[in-house]
Amino acid sequence: MTKKSFTLLLSSLLTFSMLTAACGNNNSGNEAAATKDPGTSGGNTTTTATTEPAPEPEKPTEIKIMLPLNTAETPPDTIKTELEKLTNTKLTYQFFPADTYEEKLNSSFATGSLPQVTYLKNQTTFVQMREAIKDGQFWEIGPYLSEFPNLNKLKPEILNNTKVDGKLYSLYIGRPLARQGIIYRKDWADKLGLQAPANLDELFAMAQAFTEKDPDGNGKKDTIGIVDRNELVYGAFKTVSAWFGTPNTWGEKDGQLAPDFTFPQYIDTMDFFKKLRDGGYMNKDFAATSKTDAVNMFVSGKAGLYIGGSMQDIDTLNKDLIKNFPDAVLDTHSMVAGPDGKFAQWMIPGYNNVVLFPKSAVKDEAELKSILAFFDKMMTPEVSNLMYWGIEGTHYTVVDGKAKPTDDKELIEREVKGYKDSVIGESETNGMYQSYNVLPGRIHAEELILENVKVGVADPTAALDSATYTSKGVELQQIITDATYNYIYGQLDKAGFEKEVEAWKSRGGSAIIEEYNAVYKK
Repeated sequence: MTKKSFTLLLSSLLTFSMLTAACGNNNSGNEAAATKDPGTSGGNTTTTATTEPAPEPEKPTEIKIMLPLNTAETPPDTIKTELEKLTNTKLTYQFFPADTYEEKLNSSFATGSLPQVTYLKNQTTFVQMREAIKDGQFWEIGPYLSEFPNLNKLKPEILNNTKVDGKLYSLYIGRPLARQGIIYRKDWADKLGLQAPANLDELFAMAQAFTEKDPDGNGKKDTIGIVDRNELVYGAFKTVSAWFGTPNTWGEKDGQLAPDFTFPQYIDTMDFFKKLRDGGYMNKDFAATSKTDAVNMFVSGKAGLYIGGSMQDIDTLNKDLIKNFPDAVLDTHSMVAGPDGKFAQWMIPGYNNVVLFPKSAVKDEAELKSILAFFDKMMTPEVSNLMYWGIEGTHYTVVDGKAKPTDDKELIEREVKGYKDSVIGESETNGMYQSYNVLPGRIHAEELILENVKVGVADPTAALDSATYTSKGVELQQIITDATYNYIYGQLDKAGFEKEVEAWKSRGGSAIIEEYNAVYKK
């Protein structure tokens, strides 16, 4: 080999060696980049990181919601805007006045224009929808709840009370089982030397004293004992009837279920109210008195006892009462013994309303699940607090781990109330704050609500179904409602009332009794 050839060969080998080394360095650099933490340098090697493009934000779920409005005005979007941010939704709320909601609900159902999320008005409208539910016009949601960890916390015993033919179609708005009792003028009672009534005789005596003994001290006979309204269930009648020992809507008699108005205690209750009315110890026109008018009578100082409904109403009643009478004092009471010396309170089935999902608006299972996902988020503390209490710092503050509403009640009523009435579940299941109470009567009410449940009486038909009741129950109940009022007003005697009960039976009531008992015995 010549020197020149050797030189060329050596040069080629050196070049090949350098290229190999360079390639080796690049490979080791890539391997190091793959194994080192991001940002770590591999000696003098410089690497260029490649980044994946950020995923596009998930598109908000569009949901239309129809619900009753229990305020005078539709709320602004203050709460809705925050709710959409927290749940990644675009929400359309269709609020309709509660007074005419059933009419709107029925017309929307008849025309197939119900939205994806349809709140009913109360338990009565739920009963009216049962045939449509059984007819397959609403989605069954029971099989899906286990996929949603928060919805899966809803109380089984309350869900069972909303089932139709053993299947679950609805989510419920929870309420305490037994909130009813007495809100009364403690300042009047103290002035007259009266204690909270321990039994029905003492309740009657207090109503009489508040009427006849000038409790407001103005020298005029211008007060009455009890103010009541045109509502046999959530007014005073059903609460007092439970104290007499009347069953809760239905009860057992001779091993069979029978409606409450067929029991002697129901007659006793009517006699009690007739005696109150005849004596002038309650508003004589109570059957024509709206809740608003009854409240106005109470807060204007015309009456001293407000019975039924919810003892939690004491906050609102107190706020309006002390505007007129700054020295007035209210308290609550519920433990009124019956003629047999026993205590009893009728209980609701654990809910005051439900929400359904029409198949005419929710096109498939995927859409249903996306809507249920929204309700699952609603059952988180952050979202449920927003909807129930409002915006922290604006509508409420947190004191000792509880929500204390702002003093601006009008602001809360205007901006929060419309959404508050639609929150699914209750504080035990959705984690929202309980109320921070400072009014002694309200604190007492919360204690009594817990005591009420201990002597609570459930409606044995709450989870039962009767086709005749579904189709004719509301219509037939009007017979009993009218007869009850007429008895108290003195326009019917006992025989006349019993004749109306027979009319109830002949027009379909007997079929209801038979259908309930057929299911009850299973």
